[in-house]
Amino acid sequence: MANIESILTETRVFPPSESFKQQANVSGMQAYQALCQEAAQDYTGFWAKRARSMIQWHKPFTQTLDESAAPFYKWFHDGELNVSANCLDKHLQTQPNKTAIIFEADDGQVTTVSYQDLYQRVCQFSNGLKSLGVQNGDRVIVYMPMSVEAVVAMQACARIGAIHSVVFGGFSAKSLQERIVDAGAKVVITADEGLRGGKSVHLKAAVDEAIAMGDCTSLERVVVYKRTGNPVQWQARDVWWNDLVQGQPDSCEPAWVNAEHPLFILYTSGSTGKPKGVQHSSAGYLLGAMLSMQWVFDYKPNDVYWCTADVGWITGHTYVAYGPLAMGATMLMFEGIPTYPHSGRFWELIQKHNVTTFYTAPTAIRSLIKLGADLPKQYDLSSLRLLGTVGEPINPEAWMWYHEVVGQQRCPIVDTWWQTETGCNMIAPLPGAVPTKPGSCTLPLPGIQAAIVDEQGGPVEKGQGGFLVIQRPFPSQLRTLWGDPERFKKTYFPPELGGKVYLAGDSSHRDADGYFWIMGRIDDVLNVSGHRLGTMEVESALVANPLVAEAAVVGKPHEIKGEAIVAFVVLKGARPEGDAAKKIVAELREWVGKEIGPIAKPDEIRFGDNLPKTRSGKIMRRLLRVIARGEEITQDVSTLENPAILEQLKQSVC
Repeated sequence: MANIESILTETRVFPPSESFKQQANVSGMQAYQALCQEAAQDYTGFWAKRARSMIQWHKPFTQTLDESAAPFYKWFHDGELNVSANCLDKHLQTQPNKTAIIFEADDGQVTTVSYQDLYQRVCQFSNGLKSLGVQNGDRVIVYMPMSVEAVVAMQACARIGAIHSVVFGGFSAKSLQERIVDAGAKVVITADEGLRGGKSVHLKAAVDEAIAMGDCTSLERVVVYKRTGNPVQWQARDVWWNDLVQGQPDSCEPAWVNAEHPLFILYTSGSTGKPKGVQHSSAGYLLGAMLSMQWVFDYKPNDVYWCTADVGWITGHTYVAYGPLAMGATMLMFEGIPTYPHSGRFWELIQKHNVTTFYTAPTAIRSLIKLGADLPKQYDLSSLRLLGTVGEPINPEAWMWYHEVVGQQRCPIVDTWWQTETGCNMIAPLPGAVPTKPGSCTLPLPGIQAAIVDEQGGPVEKGQGGFLVIQRPFPSQLRTLWGDPERFKKTYFPPELGGKVYLAGDSSHRDADGYFWIMGRIDDVLNVSGHRLGTMEVESALVANPLVAEAAVVGKPHEIKGEAIVAFVVLKGARPEGDAAKKIVAELREWVGKEIGPIAKPDEIRFGDNLPKTRSGKIMRRLLRVIARGEEITQDVSTLENPAILEQLKQSVC
């Protein structure tokens, strides 16, 4: 197989300002390089030192890394701790009255919760779960709206040693049923409804539907939080949240668990259609969450930290439910969407709550550009000191808009590469040390040995693309796939690469400075006339055109070239039709040809008012591939924010 070709050229560099560097937790490239050198010289000692200093242990560990059953690695595995105690109890002596969560509801109502309040609520709910018979090791499904209660539910499970599995509130009843069955869940925690953009999301009804599908034999009880108060069907197994916590003590002794005790299972989509239950440990995961808060987000005690992700995704686990609380941060949680009741809602929230750190997805950024590129200028964003992106590579032009308009050219941008499976940031700039480049996630975190290899695991030259791997085990990585160790080994530690190297599933290349550039998922690589091209680079070229707000690129079979490039494009203006559309198609094809070469010109460009996205903002490229090929859509589309867009894109051939 030919190496994946890198066709994107980006030369802009933004070093950290002197003022940011002086106050940074890791200040200057020398400090970053010293950490990397420390890890290279004594790998296990590097991690042990940080695990001892950052985590509060009930029983200290004596063995750092056990590689005897590779790739089923164990970290700190003779130590004992409790993750909830590390997020809550340790702050009660030092800052009980500090605000832990600022919660803004869909309608703008604001609730603040102190660390003392949160501790008491978690303890009461923990005791409530125990009264239902939930024990150490039992699985609990959390199917909740974005709310303080969702965090309480997760922390309560961690407190009593139960293993939570959060299912995103936008997932269908069928998806929920599959996860209840696979995890063997004993309890489901849900709400009567959720609220998003002024609309109700019927969560309790979806739980009832999922159970009615059958096979949920492990399930005993359903706990229902009353969010809207609208009527719901009631079953003998159901119990109201408020009734469950009524009269429960507001203290609860933590369950002291082994460092390797599963903290949670989080299901992620698999190419076979069967969800993969990614299983994370307690200590290693917590350490990764805390270190990345300190290093990548440069956490300071007076920060107001806002990660916009839902708790149903890994980003909402690490950078809402666990990382900020373990560091003692004040964080903002938002129930709604960026466009309701107006397109400036995100910027209004930053102004209103004096947000210092803003972490969101490139898809959200591109959507916000389309909604009003000048809107941020109408709000006071001077509280911001750090910006971040997560979820997929960010196009250089979207990066520049984020830098210039939102960050006002003074806030470093941490473009973070990581995955559900890695648990926390893996490759990202340390903002007071590493100069940034638009579109690059830059350099690995200290202790993370990332590399790019070919299909046999051999090294790939700088400038050439290949498979992104992590060559040594790291504390926060997934431990296995729930109930499927063979799939775990085959998917992430394939024998072709020696069985001990973590295969990320992304294609990437490194530039002359050693910076990493993510080119897309391996299965999104286009094979055009023998050239292997990453989709992200073609998308970035399209988005660089002043007419374009968003673009997604897929391949479809072509009898001569192997694959043809099909681009789905959202313009900043109205969707064009007829001759106007044909004119813009020609202009964009020429543009891409000039930006990155004739080989990358899209064979077909389709225009839409939007792209098919999940409620978390992720573009569903699998559906776009089906549309491009003219095939019938058979996948579950219930998780889409905008299912009607599919029909529009089917009809949009120019």
